[in-house]
Amino acid sequence: MLRYFLRRLVYTLPIALGVTLVCFALVHLAPGDPISAVLPENASASVVQEIKAAYGFDKPLPLQYLIWLGRVTQGDLGMSIKTGRPVAAEIGPAIANSMLLAAASIFLAFVGGCALGAVAGYTRRRGVDRAVTAVAVTGVSLPHYWLGMVLIVFFSVELRWLPATGMGGPDLAHLILPAVTLAVIPMGIIARSVRASVSEIRRQEFVQTLYAKGLRGPRVFLHVAKNVAPTVMAVMGLQFAQMLGGSILVETVFSWPGTGFLLNAAIFTRDLPILQGTILVLAMLFVFTNLLVDVLQMLVDPRVKRA
Repeated sequence: MLRYFLRRLVYTLPIALGVTLVCFALVHLAPGDPISAVLPENASASVVQEIKAAYGFDKPLPLQYLIWLGRVTQGDLGMSIKTGRPVAAEIGPAIANSMLLAAASIFLAFVGGCALGAVAGYTRRRGVDRAVTAVAVTGVSLPHYWLGMVLIVFFSVELRWLPATGMGGPDLAHLILPAVTLAVIPMGIIARSVRASVSEIRRQEFVQTLYAKGLRGPRVFLHVAKNVAPTVMAVMGLQFAQMLGGSILVETVFSWPGTGFLLNAAIFTRDLPILQGTILVLAMLFVFTNLLVDVLQMLVDPRVKRA
């Protein structure tokens, strides 16, 4: 197990280095001047040059990348151009809020997706299978932002059952609508994956052997679930990582103070340090979530270890 983990970790390091390069290059290739966000329109050329030197924007891009990468390896993500605060201090609470939202969403997606997929994969009724598949396809097809606005209009404006925006206090009322909105697409993806896996496994010879030995109902389902688990874990790991970075529209609609909301504000203000730091942290979370999923798959499925 240790050898497998170290080998996967070695494979992850060049990917992480490539992520830093892509993150730095994409942000700097975007149009616009970040210095203009903090300077008045009538600022003199000397003041502009002084501010550029203070943030390191007067150096060539390759040198800027090396300096930035060196600071990143030491945990220094720079200073926000807009607020003047350390980028890490801005990202920390946003990451925690996004993790909370993503955890609630992936839980809903896991429970709903596994239930729908298991029903569709186990049933012998074609109508039930088609109905579950239609629900899953509809969930995958619904745009996040549109569904969020519909839920706000219905549950917040019309019925007044749930708060529309913000994070609120310690209660979970503010979490319900954004979590449901964010869970719909991954729930459809998980449902389709589970349905396909359950249908395929049920046709395999070992399941027929279990029935021939006299096993029934829950005991056979347990064996099927063990074989479906690696697929579900892989899909869930990818969906959880995508929720952290792909929730910008949902967090903007619900004014949820997470990384998506922070990225949206940084894009409009051209706050490059915030953009770079947030994208880098999210990308690294994606990479290491995949690493964690690979390790967990090895623990669940011995065939991965033998491969």
